[in-house]
Amino acid sequence: MSETRQEHWDNVFTTKAEEAVSWFQATPETSLRLIHACHLATDAFILDVGAGASHLPDALLGEGFTKIAVLDVSAAALERTRTRLGNRGRAVRFIVADIAAWQPEFPVDLWHDRAALHFLTEPRDREAYADAMRRAVKPGGFVLISGFAPSGPERCSGLPVLRADQDAIATLLGADFTLLDAFEEDHRTPSGEQQRFVFTRFQRRR
Repeated sequence: MSETRQEHWDNVFTTKAEEAVSWFQATPETSLRLIHACHLATDAFILDVGAGASHLPDALLGEGFTKIAVLDVSAAALERTRTRLGNRGRAVRFIVADIAAWQPEFPVDLWHDRAALHFLTEPRDREAYADAMRRAVKPGGFVLISGFAPSGPERCSGLPVLRADQDAIATLLGADFTLLDAFEEDHRTPSGEQQRFVFTRFQRRR
C-alpha cells in the first residue's frame, strides 16, 4: 500500500528536527512583507495553509493579530507549533486536514500558502485546492501563494512537485482574483542550498 500524504508528513515531522528541513525559516520575512502590503486590521482572519511547523503564527501574534488559523495534513507538525507557542497558542485555531479535501467552515481575509500547492501534482487535487480557496476568501480578501519557480527543484522531501510561474497560479485561481505582486526569490536552506521560489499576491474582486 502506498504511503498517504498524512503518513508521509507525520513521519517527516516526527523524525526530523525543526531546523533540519529544507523549508525552515526562523522568521518568514518575505511572507510577512507581503502580509504587511495587504494593510490588514489586527482582527482580520488569517489562514495559513500547509503551515507545517512554520513560525508565521508566532510572528503574527507578536504583531497583534488576534484571528489566526493554521491548517496542515500533519497533526505532528501542528503539535510542534502548539507546544512552541505555549499559552499564546490559545489564540490560534489548529486544523488537521488535507487541503485537497478540506471544506471551509469560516470566511477568511487572507489565505497564505508557502509551498503547499506545489505538492499537489494531480489536476483534481489542485482544482479542489482552488475551490476551497474560492469558498473561503472573502470579497476584497487576499491570497498569498508561493512555491517552486520553473527553475526551482523538481522534488522536495522525497516527493515530486509541480513548479509554476505567476501565470499558472493566476489561471488556477480564476478571473475573480487580481494579481497585485509577483516576483522570484531564492530561499537558502539550512544546508546552504539555494531554491528558487515564486511569490504571488492576489486580491479577490468585491
